[in-house]
Amino acid sequence: MGELVDKVKGNVNEAVGKAKQQSNDPETRAEGKAQEVKGKGQQTKGAIKGALGDDI
Repeated sequence: MGELVDKVKGNVNEAVGKAKQQSNDPETRAEGKAQEVKGKGQQTKGAIKGALGDDI
């Protein structure tokens, strides 16, 4: 179950990050890029949990 949760959180963070990058404010764009990267990391974590099991 942790796999699915991580993947969903990752998708949400990636989507919100992409939306923030459309801002005119450079600080908000930077936050958006960081949030998108965080989301990609969460998705990777979910994929690893799926491959190895949720016990990691």
